Formats: sequence, C-alpha cells, structure tokens
Amino acid sequence: MHHNGGMDAEFPYLSAQAAELGVTAPPARRLSFALPDGRTVSALQYGDAASGTFPSPVVTFLHGAGLNAHTWDTTVLALGLPALALDLPGHGDSSWRDDAAYVGATLAADIAPAIAEWTDAPQVLVGQSLGGLTAAALAATHPELVRALVIVEITPGIDPNGDAAQIGAFFAGPTDWASRDELVDRALAFGLGGTREAATRGVFQNSRVRPDGRVEWKHHFAHLANALAADPAAAASAEAQQQAIRGALSASGWDDLAAVTVPITLVRGERGFVTEGDAADFVARVPQASVLTVPSGHNVQEELPTPLAALVFDIADA
Repeated sequence: MHHNGGMDAEFPYLSAQAAELGVTAPPARRLSFALPDGRTVSALQYGDAASGTFPSPVVTFLHGAGLNAHTWDTTVLALGLPALALDLPGHGDSSWRDDAAYVGATLAADIAPAIAEWTDAPQVLVGQSLGGLTAAALAATHPELVRALVIVEITPGIDPNGDAAQIGAFFAGPTDWASRDELVDRALAFGLGGTREAATRGVFQNSRVRPDGRVEWKHHFAHLANALAADPAAAASAEAQQQAIRGALSASGWDDLAAVTVPITLVRGERGFVTEGDAADFVARVPQASVLTVPSGHNVQEELPTPLAALVFDIADA
C-alpha cells in the first residue's frame, strides 16, 4: 500500500462534503496494486475519523461505467465505516485494458487480487451498474472475499451502458480540452451533473491535466466513444459485437448470481434503469435476494447517498 500525494490534491472536497453531512471526514488515501501484466488497480481507502487511522475495510464499493471511485465519497462519509472504493480497470487511476473488455467477469478477475491484498476480512460488496455486475462476478468466483452483496440499479438482463446514446454523444466530443471549465459547461449542457458545483466536482474527479496542459477524461470510454464517432463503420461493427455478446453476458450474470451464497440486496431507483418488471424477474431468478426501491434515478449514490449509506450500514452491522 502506498500513499500518493497529499490528501488535499486527491480529496479537495471531502471536508466540505463532511461538513454538509454534519460528520467529521475520515483520513483518506489512494492505494495502488500492480497486476502481473504491469497494469495497475487503483483505489481510495477511507479510515476511521475518530482515531485518524486506517482499520481494515468493512465495505468495498465498485462504481458504474464512465464514473470513478469518487462517486462514493458522500456515501462513505455518511456510512462512517472503514471502506474501500475501487477505480475499475479503464476508469479513474486504474489502467485501461487493451482489449476494452469492460464486462463483469474480466473486471472481477482484475480486481480480486487487489481486494485480497487490501482487506483482512470478507467485505460487504456494493456495486452500482457495471460495478454491480462486477460485484456479482467477484462474489461468485471469490466467495472468500465477500460476506454480503448489494447491487445498485442493474440486473443481468440490462445493458449497464443503458443510457448509451446520451452518454456516447457526450463523450464523443474532442478527447482533449483547454480547461476543465469547458467540460463543466458541456456536462451541464447535456443535463448531466446536477448543479454547477456538483458538475465541477465530478469533472475534477473524472479528468486529468496532461503534460501539455490540455485536459482529458480519465476513463477509456471517452476515448473509445470519440474513436467510434469518427468512424461510422467501426461504430456499427462495435454495436453489432455488443448485440452479439449481450445475450452471453446476461446469461453469465445470472449464472454468477446463482452461484452466490451470501445475502443479496438489489436497490432500484424509481427513475432508474431497473423497471418493476426487471426487479420481479430478478426475484424470480434469485429468490434469496431482497429488493429495495428508492426514489432516485440511476446514480443512487449521487442522489440519495445518506439513505444508501444507512442501508449498507445495516447490512454491515448484521
């Protein structure tokens, strides 16, 4: 484990977010794990506010496509337990995959050794969207790492890039920009990011300044979307490939859930991707699961971080 840079550089918003919630910010640091092939898995570790130390994590969080570990900051603050939030491969500070195979099974295989290294006990594993499918795959293949599974706003029957047209159009712009302000303006113009303050925070956490001073998105999807936008034939072939593997991905996701022996909770937002029909299908196929519906869109951790934290706390406390 090592600590990259100062806390303020990585977490400039944490103390203000904590103050808004009326809690004390815990110590937080970035961790890095080297995979055998030279790629890196990166994560944020949040410690204990009272002691200022880093006890072994109790809860591990996995974000959705195009997001990064910081999407969980407010949820973790409200939770008040030692936690990890990973950057999935292709996102945040984790390395991109050359094959762009950003599906549950490959992501779970990439992150399993890192979670094993960073934790001392099985985790309450919380995954949203693509992170939820990854969490299910991890719980199925590495049961020793997981003691409960919380899947937010996804089922194996749903494409985690569900809002792909809007998100694809958003990221298909230039791959680099003069300033983060341009990205904030773009996010607000596309109706993403809520308030300017929230959009500014999101852009800061999801972009980096290159050595030449230009700003680029951290995650691989932006660069893939941009390349596909420039090449309609490649885009059509990528879409056909996605359609072809969608059925297989869905089947493997249901197989993962069938193999999970720990408690499973599905959280769905009333305005999210998971419909009542999807939730009913989930319960029929995964009878041991409980389903909780909350008044939220797809990114529950952004819209309802405190209620989501309360739910996770109760599961961790059980």
